[in-house]
Amino acid sequence: MKNRKKILIAVAVVVVIGAIIAFTVLRSGKNVTTVQTGKVAKQDLSATVSASGEIKPKTYVNVGANAFGRITKLYVREGEHVKKGQMLAQLENVQPEADVNANRAALDVARTDSTAQAAALKTAQANLARAEADLERAKLDYQRAEGLYGEKLIAKADYDAKKAAYDSAVATIEQNRASIAQAKAQLESSQRRIAQANASLVRSSDVLSKTEYAAPFDGVITNLPVREGETVVIGIQNAPGSTMMTLADMSIITAEVKVDETDIVNVKIGQPAEVTIDAMPKKIFHGTVTEIGNNAVVRSTGVSTSQSNIASQEAKDFKVVVTLSDPPENLRPGLSTTAKITTATKKDVVTIPIQALTVRQRGDLEKKEGKKDKDAVQAASPAVPAAKAKEELQGVFVIRNKKAEFVAVETGVAGTTDIEVTKGLNPGDEIITGSYKVLRTLKNGAAIKVDNSAPKKEEEKS
Repeated sequence: MKNRKKILIAVAVVVVIGAIIAFTVLRSGKNVTTVQTGKVAKQDLSATVSASGEIKPKTYVNVGANAFGRITKLYVREGEHVKKGQMLAQLENVQPEADVNANRAALDVARTDSTAQAAALKTAQANLARAEADLERAKLDYQRAEGLYGEKLIAKADYDAKKAAYDSAVATIEQNRASIAQAKAQLESSQRRIAQANASLVRSSDVLSKTEYAAPFDGVITNLPVREGETVVIGIQNAPGSTMMTLADMSIITAEVKVDETDIVNVKIGQPAEVTIDAMPKKIFHGTVTEIGNNAVVRSTGVSTSQSNIASQEAKDFKVVVTLSDPPENLRPGLSTTAKITTATKKDVVTIPIQALTVRQRGDLEKKEGKKDKDAVQAASPAVPAAKAKEELQGVFVIRNKKAEFVAVETGVAGTTDIEVTKGLNPGDEIITGSYKVLRTLKNGAAIKVDNSAPKKEEEKS
C-alpha cells in the first residue's frame, strides 16, 4: 500500500513538472517569429526595362492617292518583292495626257515664234549695218558737194540732191534702229511665251505623273487594300486620302515599343535589348536601342501630349525603337513583341533579394529599442530630433543573436529579382527575406526562428 502511494506521488510530480516545462515552452514560443532567410551575396547584376509593342520595318511608306481617279491597272500583289522604280499602279489618265499633249504643242509653237523673231532681229540688224554704210557714203558725197558748191563748181541742184540723200540715209538709220528695238521686244515676248508654255507643260506633266505610281525603294508590298476599278481620292484638310498600298523595306526590322514614363529616364541610345515575339515563342532576338521619342503619348488615347492643349494626369508612355540584329526572314509587320532593354550592368556587386527590402520610421525604431539591445539599435538608427521621427528609412532585417536587427542600407542598380547594396551590408550576412506579411509587421529586436523549409510565398498566398 505504501509503495502504491509512492508511485502515485512520483507520477503526479512528473506530470506537474512536465506541465510546467510545457507551459514555459509555449509561453516563450509566443514571442518568437518564424521567418525565412537568405545570404547577402556577390554576383553580376543587370537592370532591365520591359516594354511591349509591335514589329515594324525601319523604312516603310504608305503609297497614297495623289489624284482623283479610277485605278485602271495594279501591277503588284500583296507580299510581292519589288525593285526601286518598278511600276506599282496606274490611274485613269486620258484628260491629263491630253493636257500634256496640248501644252507640248503650245510650247513647240512658242519656240517656232521665238525662232522667227530671232531671224527678224538678225534681219533688222543687217539692214542697220547696210544703212550705216549708205549713210557713210552719202555723208562723203554731201561733204564733197558742199565744198564744190562753195567754190561755185557745181549747180545748187546737185548740192541739194547730195544733201537730201544724206538726210535720207540718217532717217533710214533711225528707222532700222527702231526695227531692231521692235524685233528685240518681240523676241523677248516670244521667249516668255516659251517659259509660260513650259510651265504649263510641267504642271500638266506633274498631274499626269500622279496617275502613275512607282516604287521609291526596294521592298515588299505589305498591304494592298484596293482593287482595279476602284476610285481613289486625295486627302483634303482633315480628311485623309485613299491609301493604295504599303511598301516596306524588310532588310532592317525594328521593334517599336512603349516604355513607361517612370522607366524612360534610364533608357539610352545604344543599349542592348532582348526581343521576344508572340508568334515565335521560345525564341529570343537581339537588338539595340536606336531611337527614343521626345514626346509622351497618353496611354489610353495614343495621342501625343504635344498635340493636346489640356494637361492630363493619365499614365504616359514614350516610343522606343529597337533595331533587330538577327531578324528572321518570315517576320511580318504588326506582330506583337516584347523588348527587355538592359539599362545598366555591374560586375561582382553585393546584392540581396528585392523582397527583403522594407521601410521603417525612425521614431518607431527608437520607441522599440530595449535596454539590452540599445547600443545595437542606435548603431542602426541613431537618435534624431523629434521633427525627424517620421522620416522613413530603407533597410533590411539582419539576424544577430537570434534576433531581427534593422539595418539601414543604400541601394544601387535593381535587377529583376535582386538589387545592389552599396552600403550597410557585407557578403555572407544572413538577412530575413520573408514572408511578406512578416516583414510588414516585424519589430526591431524581435526574437526569430528560422524555417527555410516551407515555400517563401506560402504565407503570402494565404
